[in-house]
Amino acid sequence: MEIVRDPARIRDVIERLRHQSGRPIGFAPTMGALHEGHLSLIRAIREAGTVPVASIFVNPIQFGPGEDFERYPRPFEKDCERLEAAGVACVFAPASFQMYRPDHTVYVVEERITLGLCGSRRPGHFRGVATVVLKLFNLIRPDLAAFGRKDAQQARLIEKMIEDLNLEIRLLICPIVREADGLAMSSRNSYLGPEARRQALCLFEGLKRAQESYARGERRTNRIREIVIEEIGRRSLARLDYVEGVAWHDMQPVRELGPGTLVAAAVWVEQTRLIDNLWISPDGEPIL
Repeated sequence: MEIVRDPARIRDVIERLRHQSGRPIGFAPTMGALHEGHLSLIRAIREAGTVPVASIFVNPIQFGPGEDFERYPRPFEKDCERLEAAGVACVFAPASFQMYRPDHTVYVVEERITLGLCGSRRPGHFRGVATVVLKLFNLIRPDLAAFGRKDAQQARLIEKMIEDLNLEIRLLICPIVREADGLAMSSRNSYLGPEARRQALCLFEGLKRAQESYARGERRTNRIREIVIEEIGRRSLARLDYVEGVAWHDMQPVRELGPGTLVAAAVWVEQTRLIDNLWISPDGEPIL
């Protein structure tokens, strides 16, 4: 596995991989601190017949003041070992100064999908996400890219950016990967102590109750929200950030849930913010 840090080299390396293999390039962008959710993206792009490429870059412009940029876990050597074992051919791992010059002033801004949910709680976050992903797409030039559905608003943003900016990239949005007890895998789970980790299950358990209620015929968004909020309220260390029922296509609120909608939720457990969602698939199946 080749590790490339210089943006000036990565295109040549990728083109060599493309030429030598005779296969398209699959790309999984990450911020490192890898878990099984990230590795599921690698498997997805491998199974699609592409040469797997990944990036490890903790993107400073998607973190706001007071957020966890400085303490975000960075186990780089361990991450590279896991990626190599997963069959990744190349890891792109630039430094911040290589991605953003001191006079950088151009950003990518989406004006509807990112207005609510995490976008309203983390001003500038999705501007940073869209900007870095477009830069990575321009450098890697993948044929296929994989993102996880746990970050649903982010995944829809990338899907929309590909559509609106005419990028010749096929997008895979992969299922949420969960711990054995149901907690959605996240690099930030490592921040949780034993009791906080136990109480963090309120998010999954609230969404599971919502899933069961939907399966019994409940469609009212307000009632589904109440179910999730009630479950979160049972935990002393948990603090609700939001629970919303939204349409997938624009991430705007809906009064009733149905195919192509989701229940998106965020919760603080002590000082750690976690997100999760319940997806109502096009055939009407509620999927966690």
